[in-house]
Amino acid sequence: MPQSILFVCLGNICRSPLAEGIAKQIANKQGFDIEIDSCGTGSWHVGEAPCVNAIRVANEHGLDISMLRARQVTKLDLEKFELIIAFDDKNIRDLMEMGAKNIQKLGAYGYNSEDVPDPYFFPGYEGFDKVYEMIEVCVTNLLDENS
Repeated sequence: MPQSILFVCLGNICRSPLAEGIAKQIANKQGFDIEIDSCGTGSWHVGEAPCVNAIRVANEHGLDISMLRARQVTKLDLEKFELIIAFDDKNIRDLMEMGAKNIQKLGAYGYNSEDVPDPYFFPGYEGFDKVYEMIEVCVTNLLDENS
């Protein structure tokens, strides 16, 4: 089991905070001692809470992510975290350009390496439930495979 996992998406207000919340919940239940965090490759939302629809879908699954705040990935993160999990090919390219070496795609843990789509760009609430399901399956598999 890696000692630390960093989930990285684009803005850190939808996918990665959902993954962070799900992973922390699973780790708590399983008694894993692991550092889990999330961030984004972009700086647009730094300091903001997860978007309303991410908070809503998390709440519908008994998870409160409203206290999380968006931040941008740093070089220190790339050195500190043992495993870096990206949500799509663009996230991977951006992280590689920063020098990240230990990157894996979340979709490799249950969705044939598919991108986890960014629901922020969907109209309204549409898609958040599907994205939540994808993230939950993949995060569960990731933690199971590495335990």
